[in-house]
Amino acid sequence: MQQTWDVVVVGAGPAGTAAAMSALRTRPGARVLLLDRADFPRDKACGDGIAPQALDELARMGAADVLADRVPVRRLRIVAPGGGQVATTLERPDHVVPRTLFDARLVEAAVCRGAVLQRRTVRRLDVRADEVVLDDEVRARVVVGADGANGVVRRAVGAGRQPDTAMAVAVRGYAAAPPGEPEQRIVMTARDWPAYAWSFAAGDGTANVGFGMLLPSLRAAPRGGRAELHGRLEELLPGVRAERLVSHHLPLSSVRPPLRPGRVLLAGDALSLINPLTGEGIFYALLSGRLAGAAAVGDGDPGRAYARLVRDELGRHLRHTTLLARLTRRPRLVDAGVAAAARSPRSLDALVELGLGRGLITPALAGGLARELLLG
Repeated sequence: MQQTWDVVVVGAGPAGTAAAMSALRTRPGARVLLLDRADFPRDKACGDGIAPQALDELARMGAADVLADRVPVRRLRIVAPGGGQVATTLERPDHVVPRTLFDARLVEAAVCRGAVLQRRTVRRLDVRADEVVLDDEVRARVVVGADGANGVVRRAVGAGRQPDTAMAVAVRGYAAAPPGEPEQRIVMTARDWPAYAWSFAAGDGTANVGFGMLLPSLRAAPRGGRAELHGRLEELLPGVRAERLVSHHLPLSSVRPPLRPGRVLLAGDALSLINPLTGEGIFYALLSGRLAGAAAVGDGDPGRAYARLVRDELGRHLRHTTLLARLTRRPRLVDAGVAAAARSPRSLDALVELGLGRGLITPALAGGLARELLLG
């Protein structure tokens, strides 16, 4: 007789491994199966930034040691579309960790806590009243879909494709880091805004570099496609010789699938949890995975419990980031925000928290924006 798993997690990236660890932390001894179509370690196109808010999530799951040997990066520099900039030393440092390393360590942590890892490409889900059957072979009380915005789990619950209007596209590569103290640098451009390049030094002599923009803008650009992304990266980061360039799509949280009752939960990219202001997704992945894992082994309807947890943790924040993303479609407002951050540490802290954590539009930030707009 086939074994029925308490939780089957499809996708072993940060959201999936967080779901597995959270389920086992909430209910020790739970039968948790972690599926992925790839062997680990494997590469994943990403900016590789691990913000302190993400480290907090790792600590909640007892997995903060996966970053113990990485170099903390305390310098942050933001260049606005109009050329103004702000540079600061972060009180709580970021880390830059290649996903080849980060994801493999998370998988190892999940397995050490009791999850069973299998390589498998899931092709079909049959959602029944009392269980979910995957490919007519694997049975689960609850399934957590952490296999991305185009994954089979999202399609199985009828969530549909992410609309192009809420999709960004980026190219990522690796290069030698600039000399001096490691720094995370973001260089915005008014052309085809919103669009920006980044250089995130890892502290080991290398840097993750890239360029991203909205998908509709890329399609309307003269060159289009990878040529446009590669060309813009070279324009905004002159002199950088990037290697291992890979393109990827980012489903922005300004449009998300509905959270439904039932036995199938979506987390991370599968729930379109990518910050529309910054493109950051690791924090959202770890947080939503933690909530999904806890709901999956809890009492009552797991879908209803998960929806309540997500609303409580992220509801106001997601509304604020969606609103600010709409407002900042005008580069002038972004210039004002960077200028306000340069004048006021509180405004800068609010901007960082909005872009990397679960921050809100604070009175200090709103007031700083208004002052800069009036002065401008």
